[in-house]
Amino acid sequence: MEEIYVRHVELLGFEKRFFPSQHYVYMLMVKWNDLSEKLIYRGYPEIYTFHKSLKEMFPIEAGDIDKKDRIIPALPAPKWLDNQKSTETRQSTLAEYCGSLINLPPKISRSQLVRSLFKVRPEDENPPAQHPLKRNETFVVSNDKTRDNTSEISGPIILESYRVIADYSHTSKYEITLQIGDLVEIVEKSPNGWWFCQCDIKRGWVPASYLEPLDGPEESEEADPNYAGELYITTKAYKAAEDDELTLEMGETIEVIHKLLDGWWVVRKGEETGHFPSMFLYRTGEKKEMESEEHVMRRQTPPPRRSTIRNAQSIHSKGRQRISQDTYRRNSRRFLQQKGGRPNQPRKTSKASTQSPLQEWNNRDNIPKTTGSSPGGELKGAPIIPPRPSPELIMERCTENTRKKVSRLWSSHASSET
Repeated sequence: MEEIYVRHVELLGFEKRFFPSQHYVYMLMVKWNDLSEKLIYRGYPEIYTFHKSLKEMFPIEAGDIDKKDRIIPALPAPKWLDNQKSTETRQSTLAEYCGSLINLPPKISRSQLVRSLFKVRPEDENPPAQHPLKRNETFVVSNDKTRDNTSEISGPIILESYRVIADYSHTSKYEITLQIGDLVEIVEKSPNGWWFCQCDIKRGWVPASYLEPLDGPEESEEADPNYAGELYITTKAYKAAEDDELTLEMGETIEVIHKLLDGWWVVRKGEETGHFPSMFLYRTGEKKEMESEEHVMRRQTPPPRRSTIRNAQSIHSKGRQRISQDTYRRNSRRFLQQKGGRPNQPRKTSKASTQSPLQEWNNRDNIPKTTGSSPGGELKGAPIIPPRPSPELIMERCTENTRKKVSRLWSSHASSET
């Protein structure tokens, strides 16, 4: 049986607790080599006690015999009295320590002592009772800040609260079951559309599509479309289940033009656009980033989309605004034409997508034929008659209702010829 060891540790922030007395614990997201991940809570005194035990177990690597042999990172001793300021400013040091610790040789990083420190405990999954009059305060580190500079550590940020719009039943031990109307606090927003939440004493992953902000239906963090596109490669094949999705094979290079928080990004393949699960994508030339987020691949299926949720009930009178694929394609073509990209090219589909009936049809009556020029050549100054639009372009610019009628008409025409 393969040995279980810690693959990555990420410092998320800290909690200020008041029971049985005021103290602080750090929130650590621990990712193991079996692709599982757990949120644990550790106080700084315990981590420092572990550090001293580690140095005793590996005196050579600790530099006790010869200082030049030291590879175990240093860790400052705790203060006699911890306060919120010292707990906050120590975050960068602790984040560096955990990162260096996991990158030590396997005999250290995979030792029983290290595994015991990061192993999930019952009190991690079911935290102790809170103070009867004071609620625990949670503070998180901004991911946009450089963690090796304490001056750039963000100030305390209270976790965002979201409301559950429909009942959700967990499908794995890493998720939690929620009821409509529940309020959850967001600990981590993963770009794959799975968010790590806490609801009372429960903690686990939840699809972002089941959650809505309290102050309005729109996500303030959601970026605008970027029609210049970012190159990504598909890591897994996906067959479209909805009309506005895109079917792609593994290993295809596409352009991401809109990163949505629910994990279903809008991608462009040629001039075709559609939603595609971000958990099956990684940026070209950035394998390191892919490795740091390998945990997103442990799930076999992407999170459900908002459009597939039944009996969803929002507290907002206006629903969330969504951009249609027709708008994405129209704006994409306009951008490419302005940049001198691929103007007026026929829409291209992926290998696994089903071609339009008009694309499969023999276009002999619609494609202009090039004939030999007349003896006198082309008439200079004569107006240029544009060629008749190709069937692909006609299908692309017509309405969805017209497209369906033409498809049915041609299907019946093809069957009558056979």
